[in-house]
Amino acid sequence: MRVKFTFALLLVVLVSSLIIPATIAQESNLGTEENPIQVFFVPSVEAQVIVTGGEVMAQALEAATGLKFEVFVPTSYAATVEAMCAAPDRSMGFIPAAGYVIANQRCGVQVEAAAVRRGWNVYWAAYIVRRDSDIYTFGDLEGRSWAYPDAGSTSGYIVPSVELAAGGITPGERVEAGGHNQVVQAVYSGEVDFGTTFFSPPLVPGAPWRIGDNPEPYDLTVDESRLDENGNLFVGDVRILDARANIRQTAPDVVDQVRILRLSNPIPNDTLSFGPDFPEELKAQIMEALYAFAQTEEWAQSIGSEDFYGWSGIAPIEDSVYDVVRLQFEILGLTEEDIFNR
Repeated sequence: MRVKFTFALLLVVLVSSLIIPATIAQESNLGTEENPIQVFFVPSVEAQVIVTGGEVMAQALEAATGLKFEVFVPTSYAATVEAMCAAPDRSMGFIPAAGYVIANQRCGVQVEAAAVRRGWNVYWAAYIVRRDSDIYTFGDLEGRSWAYPDAGSTSGYIVPSVELAAGGITPGERVEAGGHNQVVQAVYSGEVDFGTTFFSPPLVPGAPWRIGDNPEPYDLTVDESRLDENGNLFVGDVRILDARANIRQTAPDVVDQVRILRLSNPIPNDTLSFGPDFPEELKAQIMEALYAFAQTEEWAQSIGSEDFYGWSGIAPIEDSVYDVVRLQFEILGLTEEDIFNR
């Protein structure tokens, strides 16, 4: 009996010695050429801008950590969530609040940090119309055609859906434009009556914009809209940073043609989240490198660019901050299928 027991014990040890190193090898292989860390970005702005800026970030992280990264821009918010959940041990993603809540519920994706934009840890949905439109009140949106970026967009669809429903307003034709830039373009061109997109506060010299202030703190009868020598959009001395600025190169008169009807309540900023099984040690390395990267000039060529996501910084955040988004889902009775299958 003793001989049999000893043999069995040796067999267990031998099998374990074969399995455990293989598992460790698989985990330690993450971040190599053969198994790069997958970095996902939602397609909220022009894909080429994201790819170019994402590569700047990947190169900076590789230089700081020695790890290898691969940048992906899926075709939709839904595809981004799907991709992160399909790679739970090797994915990280820059996803908005609604996308994070869905990914967290579906497969346990975990938020690690969030955007800071010019000192703000929140942003807003903006309802935009043509400046010559006969829409002047929230109630005037009843029955009007509506362009939104993607059914997974927090500011472009989720929050406006809640507010429209709460106001008893049923829009007419709904157009999924494909991105925030496309929403602004659709309103600018008169293809739809109104659109919903993101709003970041303008830069007002000498009097910083505050919650409750007019989202358009200028007078177009006096102040001229213009692009400065760096291609930034201004009205007078006020710099425009909302979604209208994203089409300034092709439509420099966008502010003259498109106005902001109203803003939503504040929304928690976009997240940097990791797959549920992402190794903690590597996550810590990446976060240290990202915080350092945010202090460099290259950050402005990447996710800090106003043509990209416009993150002026990045800061730690807790999952509970996004409970307000979960509440909005509950109010509307929305499920993941409701959002992504529209």
